[in-house]
Amino acid sequence: MSDLTPIQIEIVSALEQLKEKSLITEAALAKRVREKAKIQGKNKAGICLKDLEACIEYLAENNQLNFSLHLNAANDILIKKEETFRLLENDAKKRRQSSEKSISVLTNGDLKEKGSGKKSAQNGKAAKKRTDRKKLNYRTLEDFE
Repeated sequence: MSDLTPIQIEIVSALEQLKEKSLITEAALAKRVREKAKIQGKNKAGICLKDLEACIEYLAENNQLNFSLHLNAANDILIKKEETFRLLENDAKKRRQSSEKSISVLTNGDLKEKGSGKKSAQNGKAAKKRTDRKKLNYRTLEDFE
């Protein structure tokens, strides 16, 4: 697993958990990755085709889990359990990659943000409020005239 990126490692572990199913949709896989990695937000995010292909190849080589990738009419990825692993054909691959430009996908950056959180209150620290205001001192106002 050393040659896989952090998001690909999460995808591989999610695929291993879902290996009993004969058909896995992209949405179900992305939901499992978000749950496992504790990613907040990005509820509609999908899986990048490049990451998924690397995971399918890794599983076929190391764990003898063979999945094949298919693309439906809405450019959603379907992952089927089959005898041999198979990636998308060139036409389907180009269609998916062009549609990924307009959709949100899970990235390595999402895994980095999961620990930091967006708000400081999520980090275990109390939110610091700005109470320090500059006040005009009327006694020294004569100095400015």
